[in-house]
Parts: sequence; structure tokens; C-alpha cells
Amino acid sequence: LVAEHYPRFRERRAAEGRSLPPYVEAEFEAYLRCGLLEHGFLRVKCDACQAEKLVAFSCKRRGICPSCTGRRMAERAAHLVDQVFPQAPVRQWVLSVPFPLRYRMAWNHELTRAVLAVFWRALERYNRKRAEKRGIDGGRSGAVTVIQRAGGAVNLNPHFHMAVLDGVFVEKDGEIVFH
Repeated sequence: LVAEHYPRFRERRAAEGRSLPPYVEAEFEAYLRCGLLEHGFLRVKCDACQAEKLVAFSCKRRGICPSCTGRRMAERAAHLVDQVFPQAPVRQWVLSVPFPLRYRMAWNHELTRAVLAVFWRALERYNRKRAEKRGIDGGRSGAVTVIQRAGGAVNLNPHFHMAVLDGVFVEKDGEIVFH
């Protein structure tokens, strides 16, 4: 659909005296070349059976390419599980904000950080209150946040995906214990 309609869309915008920002055009152009052999490839060969395969280059962009963003997401998730998070349950939380706030957050990074800080304080307070109900005081949690700037329709939609440890850490007898 993009390959079919994007050129006409650009032409229509140009006829109206409008153009897309250069970074948007670069994103679309890279996406349209992603995974096509005529734009570059590697030839790989199995040492055991001598079978060969051509592997097309990817665009490695962060915007609209579902293949590259999906791969990047899987790589980041594996890194978090294997290298960052302790052996503890993790819960994903997503915060989407009202439309009037989205545009302001897109251009105001201080506001985005402030909204994220409020979101984190609320989630950590939630985990601490759950622990306190079980008699565990002074707990601290942990999280990793990914800020996404677009929705599924490539529309402006700053929102947060936060992977939060589903519990708290407390120090007991000089040792850190997860509850």
C-alpha cells in the first residue's frame, strides 16, 4: 500500500505547495528499499551443506518499518531479560495521554519527562502499597521505559511503555531481597 500510494501522496502535497519534513521522506524512502535484493544483499553459505542464500539489507530505521522495529523490539526485550532485569516477575504498563497533551509533549521534552515522572511515581507507589499490605515496608521497585512517539497509524501519539518489576526490593540483614 505504501509503495502504491506514497508517490501520489507526495505529488499531491507538492501540488498544494506543501512538502513532508525531510526526516519523514527519508523514513519512507528507506522503508520502500528495505529487504529488497536490488538495494543490496549478502550471500551466505552453510559450511556443512554448501547451501547458499541471499539476505537483503534492511533499512535499520526506527520509524515506520515493521520488520526493523519488530527486530529491534525483540533484541531489546532479550537484552532486558538476559542482562538487565533480575529473576523477578515483570509487568508491562502503557500510558496514553489525552489528545491536547500529545502535541505539547511532542515538542516539549521537559513536559514529557514530567509526565513520565508522575507515571513512575504512581506505579512505584502502587507496588509499595501492595507490599505494605503484606507487612513489607520501605520497598523500592525498578522499571525500564520506552517512549514511543507514534501510534499504529504513524500518527503523532507520544506514549510510554514501561516494564515494571512486579514487586519491591528491600534490604534485610545486609542483603537485598525481592518480594
